[in-house]
Amino acid sequence: MAASDLIPVQRTDPPYGIILDSLRDGMAIPFLGAAASRVGYLAGDPRFLPSGSELAELLARDSQFPSDDIRERADLAKVSSYYVDVSRRDALRRRLRRLFVDGRLQPNALHRFLAAIAHNLMIVTTNYDTLLEQAFIEAEKPYDLVVYPADNVDFANAILWWKHGELEPQKLKPNQLDVEDLGKTNIIYKMHGSVRPGDDKWDSFVITEEDYVKFLSRMNNAVPSAFRKHFSGKGFLFLGYGLKDWNLRVLLKEVTGPDVTSWAILHEPSLLEKTLWEKRWVRFYDLKLEDFLIAMQARL
Repeated sequence: MAASDLIPVQRTDPPYGIILDSLRDGMAIPFLGAAASRVGYLAGDPRFLPSGSELAELLARDSQFPSDDIRERADLAKVSSYYVDVSRRDALRRRLRRLFVDGRLQPNALHRFLAAIAHNLMIVTTNYDTLLEQAFIEAEKPYDLVVYPADNVDFANAILWWKHGELEPQKLKPNQLDVEDLGKTNIIYKMHGSVRPGDDKWDSFVITEEDYVKFLSRMNNAVPSAFRKHFSGKGFLFLGYGLKDWNLRVLLKEVTGPDVTSWAILHEPSLLEKTLWEKRWVRFYDLKLEDFLIAMQARL
């Protein structure tokens, strides 16, 4: 055995203070993936949503998905597409609404941390749930809600913008947005759609294979030029994102670049994911979100 084999590998910790200052100054944009809604997860606790693979299995059982292959049954986009094929799109929307509009669901420590530090902060998420919004309401922090309604045929080429406290959104074309309007209040931007607890007519979901193809073909609508300008010069903090799905890899090309520093927190990634983060100019840290959050809270 070589002497070097006896030397323990030193883990590099994230620059917590720099990340916190960047978030407070609006120079870093949190980008939340599915795992961000499961921080502190306890098995069987109704306050937590299922994981993506658990949701896929639930839909597979409902639709009698014709495969016993574990990998196929865990593929949410594929299973969702089959669900629509054997029923209707409306049936999938109703099923998802029952899951995501549930009074037992509660914001977790990450949602509450972001609400606590938010000051003219933009947060981007691909999650459908309203846990982040609930955390802002609990903290009595104002925020505007912006949703890209990709699968809502009535508004597919628009952005829905709810000003703070408004019940109805403004329906804006992407070219109607002005970068000067950004950075003046907290904004939660839901890029893959969302549920609306009060009215299902605004529900939208990017979830099937067909949805992702359409979403990527309309990337200029999903990431309007005003948002791109606002992102310019800012880093991203990716929380709860894996890069196994090709659609997320395409999306990252739209929001990352070599001129700024971005960070990703993901526990036990594959070698492929590590390589992909590095190729997209993102500094990667192998860390549980719970541990990252504890360290960040200690610096408040």
